[in-house]
Amino acid sequence: MTTKSGKGGEITFGPFRLDVERRLLFRDRTLVPLRSRGSDILCILAASPGKLVTKADLMDQVWPGLNVGENTIQVHVSALRKALGEDIGGQRFIVTVPGRGYRFVAGTPGPIDPAEPDAGPGLVLPEKPSIAVMPFQNMSGDREQEYFADGIAEDIITALSRIQWLFVIARNSTFAYKGRSVDIRHVGRDLGVRYVLEGSVRKAGSRVRITGQLIDASTGMHLWADSFDGDLVDVFDLQDRVTVRVVSAISPTLEKAEIERTKRKPTDSLTAYDCFLRAKACVYRWTREGSDEALRLFKRAREIDPAFACAYSMAAACYWLRIANGWISDLDQEKAEANELARRGARLGENDAVALAASAHAFAYVVHDLDTAAVFVERALTLDPNLAAAWACSGAVRAWLGEPDTGIEHLTRALRLSPLDPLMPRWLNMIGFAHFIAGRYDEALPWGARALRDQPDFLAALRLVAACSACIGQMDQARAAMARHLQLDPAMSLSKLRQYNPTGKPADFARFAGALREAGMPE
Repeated sequence: MTTKSGKGGEITFGPFRLDVERRLLFRDRTLVPLRSRGSDILCILAASPGKLVTKADLMDQVWPGLNVGENTIQVHVSALRKALGEDIGGQRFIVTVPGRGYRFVAGTPGPIDPAEPDAGPGLVLPEKPSIAVMPFQNMSGDREQEYFADGIAEDIITALSRIQWLFVIARNSTFAYKGRSVDIRHVGRDLGVRYVLEGSVRKAGSRVRITGQLIDASTGMHLWADSFDGDLVDVFDLQDRVTVRVVSAISPTLEKAEIERTKRKPTDSLTAYDCFLRAKACVYRWTREGSDEALRLFKRAREIDPAFACAYSMAAACYWLRIANGWISDLDQEKAEANELARRGARLGENDAVALAASAHAFAYVVHDLDTAAVFVERALTLDPNLAAAWACSGAVRAWLGEPDTGIEHLTRALRLSPLDPLMPRWLNMIGFAHFIAGRYDEALPWGARALRDQPDFLAALRLVAACSACIGQMDQARAAMARHLQLDPAMSLSKLRQYNPTGKPADFARFAGALREAGMPE
């Protein structure tokens, strides 16, 4: 039973104690980090146990005078549920009243019934048809072919995302389910989509078989299932056929031009394509050895097909991973290499959203040419409005160029397109940095803290937490964050940071550097 203790406006429920006056949540005696808006929502809900709090009420109280979408509330409620442990079968405290709002309840132990209509956080379905493509199963009996099955699914996602009237979840979120047995209805709720595509790939010698089944996630009903067989050289045609069947099932009336947009072979060379898929699989390992191997394979793909745009752009984007993790031995040399690769990839891929977005990423994070990055990423979004990586890059670029609110809007769009993305800490931290640029230090701090909760050794998030804490006078927290940062990266200094930080406005970097200096970063 939820109870008020009468002591300083405290509310206790389950193992939690909510200090309403200070807007702090404790589990036993441990502080539970929450975003500031999340704290506001929890206080409002907990103050009215058992009663419906409508979405309109939450908007009016948490975002007075601002026009925010329902997805914004959903994102914060999802984070609250995670903080309260509901996502791993813990007690249930926040109940969704479909189409209306939320109720705060005492909760009962045990997992949530998956058949219950308001189980799980759920995301509001987009107005247009929405789909998630799950990782395809490798049926080849050879784990070395895993990269090929993953590549087929990724290419189908890319093809579908080019269709303007579809809402397509990003690869990095659907691949969070790889290797897991999941209920498709749960996937639909977690990702906020109506349709889910499952499939498998069998590669044997020169033959390939792709199977697919389209499921209505709201009911679990199969809309169609089919298999597509061909020679290995026909793999792009097989992908096209899967894509056409998916779109035909969702919308029987299709414009030929929409389908033709999906039929863009990345290369005429199957060998180059194979090297490219292997390179991407290496990138996703997120290790120094993986990045070294990825660069080698991307280079091999370019040697086989010098016109393969993504083999240039993706290689350029690899250098961000190396910079972020301190894997670069010669910064000037690798920046120059990234610059050349990004320009070549964008030139060859002027109509390829993935290539343009990857080049924009390299220009923003590695080369620090924000104006060029802005041009390329805008073109990418025109070609593919479902590309989460492009929205995230655009958000970062806009914030760095002095448009933090537009940046936050674009980053939030990326979060919706890829709500389970493994890069989430980076995006959350960038939202926090955009708030820092806007001078909203108390708003920025919880985003950095959330990024650290998901990735405790994230250097950029430690810098943000240290700087924000210093700006609002929480010096113990600022020094603790900086001490941890210097423990992980003893060589970091303000002069070195200037070479790594792409902030576009000198005044913004000066503020950031000044706060870090107060927190204890050496010159």
